Amino acid sequence: MSALELVLLLLTASVLVVGLFRSVGLPPILGYLLVGALAGPHALAFIPDTDEARHFAEYGIVFLMFSIGLEFSLPKLFSMKRLVFGLGAAQVAFTVLGVVSFAWLFGLSFKGAVAVGGAIAMSSTAVLIKLLVERLELDSTHGRQVVGVLLFQDLAVVPFLVVIPVLALGAEESMEALALAAVKATVALTVILYLGPRMMQRWFHIVAMRKSPELFMLNVLLVTLGMAFATELAGLSLALGAFLAGMLISETQYRYQVEEDIKPFRDVLLGLFFVTIGMKLDLTLVFSDLFFVLATVLFILIGKFVVAAGASRLFGSSPGNALRVGLWLCAGGEFGFVLMALADAANLIPDRILQIVLAALLLTLLTAPIIAHYADRIVLRLVPSEWLLRSMQLTSIAAQTLATDSHAIVCGYGRNGQYLGRFLENEGITFIALDLDPERVREAAAAGETVVFGDAGKRETLIAAGIARASIVVVTFVDTDAAMRVIHLANDLRPDVPVVVRTFDERDYDKLSTAGATEVVPESLESSLMLATHALVLLGVPLNRVLKRIRQLRGDRYHLLRGLYRGAEHLAEEAVSEAQHKRLHSVTLAPGAWAIGHRIDEFRFEDVRVEVSAIRRRGIRALEPSSDLAFESGDVVVLLGEPAELAKAESRLLKGEAGLLKRPSVREEKRG
Repeated sequence: MSALELVLLLLTASVLVVGLFRSVGLPPILGYLLVGALAGPHALAFIPDTDEARHFAEYGIVFLMFSIGLEFSLPKLFSMKRLVFGLGAAQVAFTVLGVVSFAWLFGLSFKGAVAVGGAIAMSSTAVLIKLLVERLELDSTHGRQVVGVLLFQDLAVVPFLVVIPVLALGAEESMEALALAAVKATVALTVILYLGPRMMQRWFHIVAMRKSPELFMLNVLLVTLGMAFATELAGLSLALGAFLAGMLISETQYRYQVEEDIKPFRDVLLGLFFVTIGMKLDLTLVFSDLFFVLATVLFILIGKFVVAAGASRLFGSSPGNALRVGLWLCAGGEFGFVLMALADAANLIPDRILQIVLAALLLTLLTAPIIAHYADRIVLRLVPSEWLLRSMQLTSIAAQTLATDSHAIVCGYGRNGQYLGRFLENEGITFIALDLDPERVREAAAAGETVVFGDAGKRETLIAAGIARASIVVVTFVDTDAAMRVIHLANDLRPDVPVVVRTFDERDYDKLSTAGATEVVPESLESSLMLATHALVLLGVPLNRVLKRIRQLRGDRYHLLRGLYRGAEHLAEEAVSEAQHKRLHSVTLAPGAWAIGHRIDEFRFEDVRVEVSAIRRRGIRALEPSSDLAFESGDVVVLLGEPAELAKAESRLLKGEAGLLKRPSVREEKRG
């Protein structure tokens, strides 16, 4: 079979099967594996196990590792270092140790056991992140822990890619090869990470200045494959070079464009890689060893659950959250297939063991969405304290709404939710906002915003938020499925309460309206209306009253709309644009803080560019604090500025560094 015939056959089979899997909501990776298993040499033998197919698969791994490198921004890793390098490292290390000990007892060689342990330790980043986003649990406590572990697992693949081929050598040769590989990797990392970011930034700037999409695409391919080739020449793997190339580009402002450009190549070649993995599955052998396959499935699910839950508990999680982390991470992942392919190429594992492990990983991957769906119910059944914690959370929400009537319930307190909240506040309308980002909730609540941690897609949360007394429910996040849940619950609990829903464009307008939304606000339509308004004004259409109102709002109140409380999902964005966007930050003046007794107008920062946006005192929030207002103990000062400037300003408010005051403080004036 020629290379062209092989590609056409793979593409035809993949289109048919992946299309079928997409239509029933299953991950496409399963479709690719099924294509390989059915059409491979062990079944229908439509696709031969040739060198051409393996070469395609190798390039799939290259582009996969490049994409993983794009996700590893250093600021993001640093901000989650405890979860990534603490919890994540513990999960991988204990899982590998457990698998190695168990496999060694059953006669598998130590080298083969290490390869199997690394494969089983991995979970599916693509599947789990998608599920967390769909269930609005990405910013929950267990969601952030799951993401931290997945980040470390992706990072841990790199040393496994280096170690597994070396394990095929003899004992002495292995030690020498590992030591040499470690030295090479250290030198490569030092040189690339020290000199690379600046050079990559300048090079991509030169290419981008030509304003040619074709040139930009060619440059991305050149950098990816060039770095992979360079590391291969150094005796390391192609995947390591691609990973380093992705890391370098992730530190530039071009990472998002690169990610979009590389995605078609990555998805197609990665799909062909999983087809080749499926080709390794001998279904006859798998069915003959079905008992051992199912036993391995149980071993993986139970073992990884115990390790992940135990590690989470050691890092301070509540019993309920620890169980959630264990349930989310107990299944296998796509990198397990990558490592098993390397182990097979290095002849570290007998064919029978390879078949059993591959089949078990495939079955656990199938169970991942099911386990995630029932995780919360399982935790509530197994952990009695979860009912108490859930009750305390709902009590906290209810406590903030007991004295309110005819209030608004704002579902989601991101960018749009915060803007809406300030408009409502300006009109004297009380509201309570529900959000699942703990960092955003903490900052906003400290500044006096009526925002609480809660999932608007749960019946008990809406009841606690006072939907029985609410005058309106507003869904500010763009997630059609989650918005549908809120609409159904709101209509069930209060059929007469209006529900306003935000959506990206008009494609879901009919769907949301039919579900019961009173108003659906498509962003694309609203932006078009604003464009039309400006265009009509420039054409001489008399819209004076509208323009007057818009000018008044922008002139008088625009500064109240600037800045956002940072949430966990903004960490990756800040890695690129942290120095260019202002945000809000709340600082509590505890007893002994240096600023107590000083007036706002006394602060003339010589090198710090921030402004006092608001002050909360004894539960009352002053949106426009006067310049002669003196700070008091217990005040919450809301600052507006760039992240680096906010850190300096907070330090000076609390510690009182030199160069701040131009006039004596209120206390000194009284003593004088």
